[in-house]
Amino acid sequence: MNKVESIVADRRNLLAPFAGDKPHAPQWFNDAIARAPERTTTDVRGAAIETLTWGERGKPGLLFLHGNGACADWWSFIAPFFADHHRIAAFSMSGMGRSGWRDRYSYDLYIDEAFAVAEGAGLFDAPQKPIVIGHSFGAFITSGIVGRAGSRIGGAILLDGPFLGSTARKRQREMQGPPRPKKVYDTLAQALTRFRFAPEQDCENLYIADWIARASLRQFRRADDSVGWTWCFDPGRFMGFIHGDPARDLSAGQCAIAVIGGARSGFVANKSMYELEPYLPKGTPFVAIPDSDHHIMADQPLALVAAIRTQLANWA
Repeated sequence: MNKVESIVADRRNLLAPFAGDKPHAPQWFNDAIARAPERTTTDVRGAAIETLTWGERGKPGLLFLHGNGACADWWSFIAPFFADHHRIAAFSMSGMGRSGWRDRYSYDLYIDEAFAVAEGAGLFDAPQKPIVIGHSFGAFITSGIVGRAGSRIGGAILLDGPFLGSTARKRQREMQGPPRPKKVYDTLAQALTRFRFAPEQDCENLYIADWIARASLRQFRRADDSVGWTWCFDPGRFMGFIHGDPARDLSAGQCAIAVIGGARSGFVANKSMYELEPYLPKGTPFVAIPDSDHHIMADQPLALVAAIRTQLANWA
């Protein structure tokens, strides 16, 4: 893939060199985001869930799930590559993106959101069963979908997750004090300079980091009526979070599964990827995308598109 921007920047301040300006992007990226989704909301247990859709109803369904602290727009430059032949939905889980916030969140609740979005978007309308694709924390929730869907879905692609060993650490974190309030920045440019990935990593495709950062920010009115900018996610979403058991759910699945990781990420390098094997169907493919960290869609977007296309073709 052509790397357009390779300005060396601190991992914690990737976009600082641009001072609020947009990095130059290649034509493929501009063409992809120009194919804008329909933006709606889906009501799930009293929360408005931000829903993005592409493609015609009646075509085979694809459901994309984002990672922790992310939002549906992380897929806005990936999903259009599939829109000619699929009906696609991506959604922001409650407490993230522009979806509503809740008093308490849970693994099961996010699974319910996924099914509600898939139903509302028409992903079950085609004769073919839909495919679910989840990245990072979204792969945890995808595991739950696999376990609860029975024979309703045709397959699931797990992207750099789930990290089965991380559930216990998350439960331990719940017992700590409340999260720190989010920082409110005076200007959009100031907020953009503070964007970083979590877990932190470098990113050569800074036009993608910029797109993700802008989608992750919202205006905020302070007590003195001045307006600033802050991150969209609810900082308290994991306080009292009720976890599930992704290993159990994967074992109970009745669909095909594929696993894709970034070759430089801990998911592959620390062999977390292969800890999933006992819980997956025999013959499940394991694919490592070269020259990629955890956020594969930011590091190697076109390679990720190719890997997903290949897997969909194999299942077809």
